[in-house]
Amino acid sequence: MDVFEAIKKRRSVRGYLDKPVEEGKLLKILEAARLAPSASNRQEWRFVVVKDKELKVQLAKAAKGQVFIGQAPVVIACCAETDSHLMTCGQLCYPIDVAIAIDHMTLRAVELGLDTCWIGAFWEEEVKKILEIPKDIKVVELLCLGYAKEEPQCPKDRLKIGKIVFSEKWDKPYR
Repeated sequence: MDVFEAIKKRRSVRGYLDKPVEEGKLLKILEAARLAPSASNRQEWRFVVVKDKELKVQLAKAAKGQVFIGQAPVVIACCAETDSHLMTCGQLCYPIDVAIAIDHMTLRAVELGLDTCWIGAFWEEEVKKILEIPKDIKVVELLCLGYAKEEPQCPKDRLKIGKIVFSEKWDKPYR
């Protein structure tokens, strides 16, 4: 599968088979995150891999009761060990860098026949308590990983290029 095919195929999946993720596949997915670029090569991302059923159920509660999180074979808490460095443009490095690493993981997961869902709706302090994450570490996202119960719907509706890309200046559509 080439990268563009993986991009087109990737979907947020909220229903998973009760089938474990093979350790070899999980390691390949984590390696994809490790190889992601980061601002000034800071590599602030850190990951907590959760397979324990009770911990996943607790995470689901901390994620506003999203039950499917507790049913995913793997949940990865995507974190940052950061000094809150700002890029020249004024943006914090760590949320962007962690997001890039997550995207690498999701695309590698598609290539390996797995499905994912990014979770941003959670109470960070609860997640930290459940997973015993130190106070100074930021929890950026949770990532569910597993085999979809149903084939994800493809393709999703997306805006046309002319609606999202501009040529030279903001008011001139690209096409």
